[in-house]
Amino acid sequence: MELLAPVGYPDALKAAVLGGADAVYLAGKDFGARRLADNFSDEELRGAVRYAHDNKLRVYVTVNTLIKESELDSAASFVDFLHSAEVDALIVQDRGLMRYILDRGDMKVHASTQMGIESLDGALWAQEEGLERVILSRELSLAQINAIKEGSKIDLEVFIHGALCYCFSGGCLFSSMLGGRSGNRGLCAQPCRKKYVLGKDQGYLLSTADTFGVDSIPELLRIGVASLKIEGRMRSPQYVYLASKVYSEAIRRAEQGSKEIITPRERELLETVFNRGFSRGYLMDDTVMQTEYPDSRGLPLGKATSEGHRVKVWTDKLAPGDGITFYKGVNKVGGFEVKKVSGGKGVVQVESPFFLNPGDYVAYKTKDREFDVIQERISSVQLKGMRGRTQSIHLDRPRAQRNKSEAELSFYASSVSVMQAVLPHADRIYFELNRQWEEARQICTEAGVEFVTLLPRFSPEIPEVGEGAVMACTVGQMHHYQKNKVYTYYSLNRFNSLTGPKAYQHTLSVELSANDIDDVCSRTSDRLEVLSYGRVELMVSKDPCLIEGFLLDERGKRFQVYRDSHGLVHILNSSVTFLLDHLEEMEEMGVDSFGIDVRRHHPDLAKLVAEVYAGRDLNNKAALRKKCGAFTAAHFQDGVP
Repeated sequence: MELLAPVGYPDALKAAVLGGADAVYLAGKDFGARRLADNFSDEELRGAVRYAHDNKLRVYVTVNTLIKESELDSAASFVDFLHSAEVDALIVQDRGLMRYILDRGDMKVHASTQMGIESLDGALWAQEEGLERVILSRELSLAQINAIKEGSKIDLEVFIHGALCYCFSGGCLFSSMLGGRSGNRGLCAQPCRKKYVLGKDQGYLLSTADTFGVDSIPELLRIGVASLKIEGRMRSPQYVYLASKVYSEAIRRAEQGSKEIITPRERELLETVFNRGFSRGYLMDDTVMQTEYPDSRGLPLGKATSEGHRVKVWTDKLAPGDGITFYKGVNKVGGFEVKKVSGGKGVVQVESPFFLNPGDYVAYKTKDREFDVIQERISSVQLKGMRGRTQSIHLDRPRAQRNKSEAELSFYASSVSVMQAVLPHADRIYFELNRQWEEARQICTEAGVEFVTLLPRFSPEIPEVGEGAVMACTVGQMHHYQKNKVYTYYSLNRFNSLTGPKAYQHTLSVELSANDIDDVCSRTSDRLEVLSYGRVELMVSKDPCLIEGFLLDERGKRFQVYRDSHGLVHILNSSVTFLLDHLEEMEEMGVDSFGIDVRRHHPDLAKLVAEVYAGRDLNNKAALRKKCGAFTAAHFQDGVP
């Protein structure tokens, strides 16, 4: 079993080697999903590959952002450079770029977790496409992973330690829609770590604990998972070293059949180096939420009582050289490096270099004396850069001839009453799979309007709906229903002309600008739809705790929260995407259909929306805005950087 360590900069690479990792994943300066990490220049990347290979480690490079049409040539040139640098595999999210790399035939490709592969069908799709490995969605249990392994031959990779996205497979639009920083483009601003209010609940309601999956290793070993992945390309070299060391030892002990695969001291070191609360994660069906605080606090020591400069701490886990920090409630008061420890047997006394108001506090150990030794070892290793890329590639993508006629209107509905309100103006209905599904299908059939089943956003076990048309939200669903007429949801992130697999109609990503849409239309004859009205789904999660209602952020924006019939939580944008003003412009580009999402609308409002869009009635825009609240053109004007 491989242990895969995160590397965001050269010191982290040295730490992974010293810690005993079998492989590392890292990014260049472009196209990586952690653009805020230092990452590697071309010269540094060549040197990193040579250093890793000299130490018998494999190197996987993340090229896992979504790629705009205008960036395909640059991405292809970068891939060519990575081939010349002799990297071992590429981690890819964008299915268009994936197709280009596989067609080259000279590089291995791993499906990024952001590709959203959560089912056996998803793994089979990846296997048939020619991918070497699937990095599975983090929401899967051990039993679900076992089912995928038993039914497929492709290598499986599982996240074993580190941060956990609130949103399914990291497919979050919250940061993008609210601040213009797209997680799909490597710039997530982490709105999940902010404070919110929902009903009587308040705090860091979307903040998850870190996965600490060491207890799952024996079962993952039995299942036959190929690789265990540590998250953390933006974390310290000490973190990378310790996580690599502890987990590599745990794997070795598990392979030898040991009952204890992690020692108390190893657990203590991991809890100290980074700890925002730990969970065994979805792997073992453990609760993943930790809503009290969003940052790392280190190892909880317990009660501390200050007498000014003298502080008693109820612990036996402090020694000279350790770091300690004190909290009063949720507020950080201060901290320092311990110089001297006196006492013992569960209570020690330390001297504070500053006056700490008398009273009780909660103490955390934020640094271990061993960290300095680790850093000295890391700093003693030198890396050398090598020559960077030398050529550019231009992809031959001929311009497409598109039919530029009046676009169709496709309505999303989740209730029969709303569907009937829009039916006179609909070319098709996308209907959620719920208790009213059968009735809705019958009504559409009698009315002569195409009925399309909207499948769940997350489905390890894909529901059976027969031979009718479906709207797929995952590649697994597309594979399962490949013999049906398939439409794709915007969660499948169609960003460029190369993106597959084939479907009757693709909904373009809601992160594309008008220019981006025009670029895609000009290079493909595929049928394309643009979401032109509705509240974009910012997050979809398995969180069992969040109640329905309106999530209120620190700026006063309100985000509707609801739970669907499959138990998934959906958080909707505070503003309604409204592109009525741009319909003719998009028709000139060759857009075939406009998506209009009136789910969770009152039937009267849904009817008004349908009439306004069917009649291109800009005179009623103000009346519609009054009923809906704020409108937004989302990224239509400027796109995402």
